Amino acid sequence: MSTRAFHRGSHAASASGALLLCRAEPDSVGLLAPLLCERMALTRAGERWSVLVPEGSPWRADGAGSEPVDRVLTGWASALAVGSSWPVLALWWDADRVGYTLASGFRRPVGYVWLANGTPAGEHEAMHTFAARLGLDPARDAPALDALTAPDSDADGPARLRGLIAVLTHAGVELPTGLTPGESADRLLHAVTEAPGGVRWVQKADWGEAAVRAEPEPEPVAGEKRGGGTGLGVWAPGSRDPWARWLGMAQVGVGLPVTLWGIRRRSGGWVAAGALLLAHGVLAMAYEGARGRG
Repeated sequence: MSTRAFHRGSHAASASGALLLCRAEPDSVGLLAPLLCERMALTRAGERWSVLVPEGSPWRADGAGSEPVDRVLTGWASALAVGSSWPVLALWWDADRVGYTLASGFRRPVGYVWLANGTPAGEHEAMHTFAARLGLDPARDAPALDALTAPDSDADGPARLRGLIAVLTHAGVELPTGLTPGESADRLLHAVTEAPGGVRWVQKADWGEAAVRAEPEPEPVAGEKRGGGTGLGVWAPGSRDPWARWLGMAQVGVGLPVTLWGIRRRSGGWVAAGALLLAHGVLAMAYEGARGRG
């Protein structure tokens, strides 16, 4: 697949914007997303995929409070990925660059960057790691991804991201109409409200309510099915995994230095990542402690 199929738009990415693609159902994403402390629109984005569209954003703040969109999105994607069992793909763009970051568990995030005019500015090997972590087909998808790292005067930055999304359709991604790289945050929000599958708004976490949810659930009656499930795997408090307490301790151990590092760097994205780790770890240990006393 050539990136020429995704021709240069009428203008380069002049406004900042971002999307968070999660390889999970909206119900699962909706449980963790509030801990990012950012109001976001959430909707389905294909088979087993969801997309989050931020309403406000640190990169749109005026003055010293603003920070680069890629740094914020990397922090958010990392926070969601370490708190869950599914990968998170952040797509971002501003006036100078466009790119993506893929976060998966505790592994180092991988990403690629293009200049706004489409010039590749990332490491070629990152594309191969990206494809492997998402389980893309080497024979079918690798040539298309390689084309995205080659010079192409007909493809600007947003066109490169559209080419990436086209490859991801093989993995089940289907973004709602209007959620297009290069659009402003306001236009993205307008588009997501008209998504055919409906949209829900993710609010900031209510820490008091989260603490209440950390109390152990009653054991099911013999023969009774336990309904629902968070879909969050071993990272979720209450998953009843025998290693949950140790995983909670590990999350606290990692979350504290990440939070402090984010505060020193004045990076809201990394502060959110550290805070999510701390909160999730503490809730996991509280739940397991309550179970032990029960």
